[in-house]
Formats: sequence, structure tokens, C-alpha cells
Amino acid sequence: MPELSCTVQTCVHNYQYLCELDKIQVGGNSAKDAKETCCNSFEERREGSYSNKTDSMKSVSDCSDVDCQAKDCRYNEECKCHAGKISVEGGDACHSSGTECATFDCCCN
Repeated sequence: MPELSCTVQTCVHNYQYLCELDKIQVGGNSAKDAKETCCNSFEERREGSYSNKTDSMKSVSDCSDVDCQAKDCRYNEECKCHAGKISVEGGDACHSSGTECATFDCCCN
């Protein structure tokens, strides 16, 4: 299970650069570059959707299972990410297309 850091502060699952989900999905079936990937688990934080994470702090972790559809990534083995650490980026994203797996490394070169 990779260590996961996430800079997508507009995602409802993000809490202090950690993800409250035990499993995320990275999209980008035909990706050749990190910008062609995305976090399909992204959900935009809307007014009133931010909950008090104090009660659920034990569910926030720096590790997450990562289902990966980026078949040309060198860390993808049978649709699972096997990188030691991954970073999901997308600062002010409003949609999953505004996010990316910055750890993506194309093995097609």
C-alpha cells in the first residue's frame, strides 16, 4: 500500500494533505504523461460538505490502496499501484480532470 500525499485541498476526502479513503482510483488508461492521469475518487468540497474530522481522525491515513488504470505507468502491476509513495496534485481542482498522479512514470519510452 503506497504512502499517499494529496495537495488537492478542494477534495472532500482531503484532510491536511491526507486522504480519508482507504482506496482511491487513478484514471488515465492511455496516459503517457502525469497530466493525462487523474484521481477518479475526487469529489469537490462544497459549502457545507466539510465535516469535522476530529471524530473520524482514525480513518485518515498516509497510506491508501491505489487502483490504477494508467496501464503504461511503471508502477502499475495488474491495475494496482506499487510505488512506495505517490502524490496526487491539483490544488484548486473543481473536477477530477483537474487532478493528476504526479508520481506517474511512463514505461513506454
